[in-house]
Amino acid sequence: MKLKLSDPGGSSSYSEVHPRPTTNKKIIFLSLLAVVLILASAVSAVIILSVRTRASRNDQNAPTLRSKPTQAISRTCSKTQFPTLCINYLLDFPGSKTASEKDLIHISINMTLQHLSKALYSSALLSSSISSVNPLLRAAYDDCLELLDDSIDAVARSLSSVATTSSSVSGTVRSLGSSDDVLTWLSAALTNQDTCAEGFADTSGDIKDQMSNNLRDLSELVSNCLAIFSSVGAGDDFSGVPIQNKRRLMAMREDKFPIWLKRRDRRLLGLPVSEIQADIIVSNDGNGTVKKISEAIKKAPEYSSRRFIIYIRAGRYEENNLKVGRKKTNLIFIGDGKGKTVITGGKNFLNGTTTFRTASFAASGAGFIARDITFENYAGPEKHQAVALRIGSDHSVIYRCSIIGYQDTCYAHSNRQFYRECDIYGTVDFVFGNAAVVFQNCSLNARKPMAQQKNTITAQNRKDPNQNTGISIHDCQIKPTPDLEAEKGSYQTYLGRPWKLYSRTVYMMSYMGDHIHQRGWLEWNTTFALDTLYYGEYMNYGPGAAIGQRVKWPGYRVITSTVEASRFTVGQFISGSTWLPSTGVSFLAGLST
Repeated sequence: MKLKLSDPGGSSSYSEVHPRPTTNKKIIFLSLLAVVLILASAVSAVIILSVRTRASRNDQNAPTLRSKPTQAISRTCSKTQFPTLCINYLLDFPGSKTASEKDLIHISINMTLQHLSKALYSSALLSSSISSVNPLLRAAYDDCLELLDDSIDAVARSLSSVATTSSSVSGTVRSLGSSDDVLTWLSAALTNQDTCAEGFADTSGDIKDQMSNNLRDLSELVSNCLAIFSSVGAGDDFSGVPIQNKRRLMAMREDKFPIWLKRRDRRLLGLPVSEIQADIIVSNDGNGTVKKISEAIKKAPEYSSRRFIIYIRAGRYEENNLKVGRKKTNLIFIGDGKGKTVITGGKNFLNGTTTFRTASFAASGAGFIARDITFENYAGPEKHQAVALRIGSDHSVIYRCSIIGYQDTCYAHSNRQFYRECDIYGTVDFVFGNAAVVFQNCSLNARKPMAQQKNTITAQNRKDPNQNTGISIHDCQIKPTPDLEAEKGSYQTYLGRPWKLYSRTVYMMSYMGDHIHQRGWLEWNTTFALDTLYYGEYMNYGPGAAIGQRVKWPGYRVITSTVEASRFTVGQFISGSTWLPSTGVSFLAGLST
């Protein structure tokens, strides 16, 4: 959870976690899974070879080379942020000394998968020692188990995508997956490790020490995988723009939906509720299939290849940490409209939980869609971090929804996300996270904060230059709520501040009200990240969009090139043209029609 309890310009201490109950059965399952993955990845390595925490390590703490690397290993590791660690780990891996640079892409990911699996196995064994610890430490521990599990899945998919398969008939070699997928999944795995480690920031004791040992070098290993893949294995390189996206501009359908949204899904997002055949109906008055959203999620199939529709009738639903887990894929939640179907909660940091866990609703299963729903956290500004909606689902869409809170309202945690025609309300860092996310035709509404607080709309936490993540705000309305409008002279509102070293946020072609401070952007902590961040503004308008007195940071830019601005559109930044059309949500692939 991000520890920023008063002035947004102040604290830079963080922790991000998301607790969940852990049963002995779950621990045994995770342990067995980890062992299987370790054995499988080791076998895979033989077959193939036979045919950052916030900043880098200080120099005085850097490892020393244990032996001389081959030329291929030396060249490959020179492209990473942690070259010595890269060399030492690769030299320990069977067959690496005879591998080519292309082989080392696969080997580095395979090796990282093994270490993640070992970390999960070792961490799961601590379960019996943690039953009596304080709630915050327990939350951090439970979150790490889940995030390690998610990272194993992401890295395993990356491994499959970079593998090559020889055809026994033709002898040809077929490439699996896409570079865009691999960059996304490795970026998400790195974000997971960052979130996991930060959860222990405000804890102490033996459990923290043992977990720190289990997590040692994991972030650096994933970072190295990203760097190696980006430099050697990722297709097109858009030169001239320092955003390391390696993305192709996808063609759009005539209806302006990206290709990855199937025709049926496009229809679902446009149809009235009366014409939709739901798989499950949730109604808290007892007139549906189930009364609780958690019951509907439980009944949904795992790894569904088709869209599974859950219709949630009008009403207020307050359930404990509602979540669509990683195995629940392709779920669509359809409500009766903003303010009618309301998913709410009041969990918050000051009441003893972590920011990650405070979410009134969370989704990590790929392909999640929500339409016509309000997500709310009613904790209030004095409770500080209190998330209304957290999304870590790849290829997720949030359409015509309201997301209401104060500090840390909308947590776009990881993977590829698209928000369209949503209303988002908050005060401090109320749009934050490390997804590759585009907000289009949305309304971002700054509320009246507590005394002495400054409003900051975004806090993006990209920590590695090779992560393909960032926040793109395109064709939106940046406005104050009536309570702030009445006293806007007493409060300052900024477009964002850099949570991590490579924070990246752009505003394009959006209206900005006069509540936006003339400097535009706020420091996180003195000069932190000012020369490594990427903050851009392109053709915005309104009284708050004047750029004459904006900050003069090295990483800030007024974008004048349509080529550069286009890098942050739906078509390029989240490859939306490949997946959005099937959801049915309308979108603009480029800068304009």
